[in-house]
Amino acid sequence: MQISTLFEPGQLFITSNAQSQLTNLDVLRGLRRHLNGDWGELCEDDKAENELSLKEQFRLLSAYRSESGTKFWIITEGDRSLTTVLLPEDY
Repeated sequence: MQISTLFEPGQLFITSNAQSQLTNLDVLRGLRRHLNGDWGELCEDDKAENELSLKEQFRLLSAYRSESGTKFWIITEGDRSLTTVLLPEDY
């Protein structure tokens, strides 16, 4: 089954801290939103920066909350070679 996305995520990576605190469903929901341009809990300026970054091949950042309330980020590098799921304290 082919899934339509705004960009390719490249290799997927999750930090050990994020993996221990997030469910697979949290991560999959976040990735689906991220890859479709739903940037989550970002301010309007950061959302606008992501829209520019889509066009200019810059790094993309999204922020979400898990079902249990844990905040996590998803970052895709500018060259789209790597997408990382992490907690803010992992940065």
